[in-house]
Amino acid sequence: MGLSNETLCIVKFIIGGLDTTKSPFLVGMVVLIIYVVGILANLVNILVIIYDKRLHKPMYLLICNLAVVDIMFTSSASPTIIRVLVASVKTISYVPCLIQMFVFQLGWVMEMFALAVMAFDRLIAVSRPFHYHSYLTNSRTLVLTYILWIVACGFVTIFPATVIPLPHCYTVLKYAYCDYAAVIRTTCVDPNYYFNMVAIILFFLLFFTFGFISLSYVGIIFFVKLSSNNEKKKIGSTCLSHLIVVTCYYFPVFVLVVLTRLVNPFVYSLRTKEIKCKIIKMFRKAYFSELTLITVLIISSLP
Repeated sequence: MGLSNETLCIVKFIIGGLDTTKSPFLVGMVVLIIYVVGILANLVNILVIIYDKRLHKPMYLLICNLAVVDIMFTSSASPTIIRVLVASVKTISYVPCLIQMFVFQLGWVMEMFALAVMAFDRLIAVSRPFHYHSYLTNSRTLVLTYILWIVACGFVTIFPATVIPLPHCYTVLKYAYCDYAAVIRTTCVDPNYYFNMVAIILFFLLFFTFGFISLSYVGIIFFVKLSSNNEKKKIGSTCLSHLIVVTCYYFPVFVLVVLTRLVNPFVYSLRTKEIKCKIIKMFRKAYFSELTLITVLIISSLP
């Protein structure tokens, strides 16, 4: 996208990412049904945990926190997508757009934090079952949750803070909602610097949280080996739901973000004749250079 020298006073953005959608009303109704079902399911979880005092335990408090994160995450972008598809309202004001961007990214980060702290909860429950409630009390769980929200807000503040000072040259968002990349592309500056900065932050959070979860399950597996068959079944049942959520969340992220970056160089290298020939020549040159060196060493060692 070429850069423009004419800046605009942005009052509203036009959402153009769904312009090519076939049967937009039908797609919008499907999204609406999925959204409503998801919200209701999470609300039921929250209300049950709040009103049943027997569930006022660290594990259920963390499940309640995850439900809040899911509601916030899905509610950040889904209503805009539904409005565009069902009601054909393709505009969104500047300030609500920035709020949507902040809330969406906050939900994305908090989802990782919530899953990481739930893995830590399972590790303590498996490794120290008799001291679990002394190590992880309700008050400590709430304090830890508040700290994670504050840290997540600190990271996510970077998104609007880098967008607000920039001049805008375009009004059309080429995405389905107010994503950071979409808003940055409406500015008059080269977006690569901002994309790289945010990519570094998100990669750090992604690998830190996934690494923490992986280490937690390494510890869980270690203690599972030392447990009886009945205890193994109990541990498996308590960890299975968390593992399913972790897999559903991280697998698509790694496929889209990490695997694509690893596959692209190999695909384009093998598909491009000039690059493929150059690589073959490099390997041949290295092979013959090594062969020549070995021959010289053998000859020089002869009496």
